[in-house]
Amino acid sequence: MTDATSRGNGRLVGALLVAPATLLLLLLYVVPMVGLGRMAFNETGPTGAMIEAWSFSTFVTTLGDPFTLELTWNSVWLSLVSTTLALVLAYPLALFLFRTRSRLKALLTVLAVAPMLVSGVVRVFGWLALLGDRGLVNSLLVGLGLTSQPQRLVYNYFGVAIGLAESLMPYMILALVSGFGRLDRSFEEAAASLGATPWRVFRRVTLPLSLPAVVLGYLLCFVLAMSSYVTPKLLGGGRVFLLATEIYEHANTNVNWPAAAALALYALVLIGLITAAYSALTRRVER
Repeated sequence: MTDATSRGNGRLVGALLVAPATLLLLLLYVVPMVGLGRMAFNETGPTGAMIEAWSFSTFVTTLGDPFTLELTWNSVWLSLVSTTLALVLAYPLALFLFRTRSRLKALLTVLAVAPMLVSGVVRVFGWLALLGDRGLVNSLLVGLGLTSQPQRLVYNYFGVAIGLAESLMPYMILALVSGFGRLDRSFEEAAASLGATPWRVFRRVTLPLSLPAVVLGYLLCFVLAMSSYVTPKLLGGGRVFLLATEIYEHANTNVNWPAAAALALYALVLIGLITAAYSALTRRVER
């Protein structure tokens, strides 16, 4: 058997192995997205009924609304804040889990990502109990005399940012730990032996080597935050308006499916552009 024949058989076997997963992805993702794109070109009649058509009127009406620009800004800004907060909190934990030689390393890793095993709705109600007007945080603030009355910590962007950051932390930790492969203690030890302070070692050696992991975790969590619905809806109490919440309102409350589809496609394109920008940044960092 020649090398060319062997390579051809290998490609055929590889294609056959990948075919089931490819077909499943087509059925679960591509087909629904095509249907969503088709629906966005329909129109909504005076009675609210959907009229099949090939029209850009829904795109013009939805994307031309100034409220859509406000939704975009709110979504991007809140995602940046919550992802940055998750990164700041998760980085020390991930670095500790990566470097520790304790026998309990596996257990500590499981505990770090344990929130992923709990329903997002349950976690949100936990935050409502903690941050509510009569919750634990406000009770401590009033009891210690730091405030004279309970502070509004939920049903606003602050509460949503806290809830999103907590829900993103397990994903950030996993992404950071998996991307810390470039960290080499010998570089840090060499810098310390030359008189560098711990802070200088971290700033000039540890952080630059971990930047690819940071970019990876930031991108993953930013996309998750942009598409999050449960946390903004419950912790926002209907006062936080984002792209995800507005898509749901169009689809279920207003029963305006073409507008929901158009807004969903707009959000998908927006996330795709941001992802492409982050990918370009990743390539620059890795150089």
